[in-house]
Amino acid sequence: MLYPIAIEKGTETEAFGVVFPDVQGCYSAGDSFEQALLNAKDALETHLELLAEDGILPPQSSNINAHVNNPEFSGWVWALVDIDLEPYLGKAGKINVTLPNLLTKQIDDLVKAHPQYKSRSNFLQLAAQHEIQGISAR
Repeated sequence: MLYPIAIEKGTETEAFGVVFPDVQGCYSAGDSFEQALLNAKDALETHLELLAEDGILPPQSSNINAHVNNPEFSGWVWALVDIDLEPYLGKAGKINVTLPNLLTKQIDDLVKAHPQYKSRSNFLQLAAQHEIQGISAR
């Protein structure tokens, strides 16, 4: 999932500050722009790990366009941090799902043709996350 970040430009005496508008309480910094980006990913992974330990799902990310005109971040630089949320979603559990045969075949054919989908279950998980994010963004 892509999380937008706002990066406040640093100076010779101040670090570059990083804010995650969609992740309350998650901040980072770095002595250079590049270091701020690297530290941002580490900060987000640590934050999501702590949320998972408390049984809290990762927050949904919003489209970066929802934030770029926020006057609070005027003059800041925007970027995206890509995070695999699977490790922070809790233990996997089996469910029984009934789907039409032709839909199941389409899913299986797509999974076979696109190795980024590790399995039918992985495809269905990603599809569900995509739908949840889309509904949450409305």
